[in-house]
Amino acid sequence: MKFEDHFSELAETYSKYRPSYPSELFEYLSGICNDHKQAWDCGTGNGQAARSLADYFDNVLATDASKDQLEQAFKHPRINYRVEPAEKVSLGDSSVDLITVAAAVHWFNFEKFYAEVKRVLKPGGIISVWGYHLFKINPSIDILLDKYYSEILRDYWPEQFRYVDTRYGDLPFPFNELTPPEFKMITEWDLNQVAGFLSSWSGTKIYLQKTGRHPLNEIWDDLTKAWENAKIKRKIYWPLHMRVGKTVD
Repeated sequence: MKFEDHFSELAETYSKYRPSYPSELFEYLSGICNDHKQAWDCGTGNGQAARSLADYFDNVLATDASKDQLEQAFKHPRINYRVEPAEKVSLGDSSVDLITVAAAVHWFNFEKFYAEVKRVLKPGGIISVWGYHLFKINPSIDILLDKYYSEILRDYWPEQFRYVDTRYGDLPFPFNELTPPEFKMITEWDLNQVAGFLSSWSGTKIYLQKTGRHPLNEIWDDLTKAWENAKIKRKIYWPLHMRVGKTVD
């Protein structure tokens, strides 16, 4: 199976302009695990989720099919980074207490990945996948961001992104499902940071490749006016959409 790498060429940008997941998310996941010896963060990217998991688990295997992504990853003595696809991981059978996939599961081959999940999870082990859609700032900025996502980049999103559009609601998930609390990311960014984040999107990259133009140019004048002062940091909210399940004890 060919790995659809939408991020390697923007690995440094992707690493720099990603929001942080809330600590309460990892407290929750740790709290529903039977043990805390081994976690697997699959599709780890620059290791954001893995870094938080290391506060709760003795060992964290953080894998990604992109070597360029892992070169930007956070280093930690309890995190072992490996270039491995989601569908074939170097873990033993029934060896993992928790598997996490942060904003990446929609890129995977579901059948093969879930077979690997069932192989490596311990009885009663937990799998959690989550992602996020458009962030919110204020109405005058939000309408421009929606235009950028839904109109300007409409024909440039990879097909798998439909799962993000539906907030993972129709994502295949063959596990005994749990109902998690609601979590959201909150941060404060200036306009340059927002532009960096938008530039890290796979849709932006594909638009650039096909047209030779940066799609942000389509809204940049209006966005700078709506922001008023580019150096002002504005509060940004991302609701997380999340699926959590467990294997049979």
